[in-house]
Amino acid sequence: MAVTYRWKRRTVMQTTPPPKTLHLVIHGRVQGVFFRQSMHNEAQRLAIAGWVRNRSNGTVEAVVHGAPAAVDAMVRWAQRGPELAQVDRVDIDPTDGNFSNFEILN
Repeated sequence: MAVTYRWKRRTVMQTTPPPKTLHLVIHGRVQGVFFRQSMHNEAQRLAIAGWVRNRSNGTVEAVVHGAPAAVDAMVRWAQRGPELAQVDRVDIDPTDGNFSNFEILN
């Protein structure tokens, strides 16, 4: 007796999750240690858009926008920063915005 199997072809739609945008305020010894340039380099590596700048109170502020996994990786990076930085804490809040590149602001 022959057995016949009929397989239905399924079209699997892979959807990419919507971009994630977070506002970060990084506290600690984060100015004068190449934090902004290092964050820019990391953003390029992770294909993150947004911006980073020094604030007058000694913190570094950034908005990061991109694929959720990449944004999460950027947050993990910001929690340690470049080699000379000493990050005490990172305040993280969701925000809005759509960015096409990553900039260092003054």
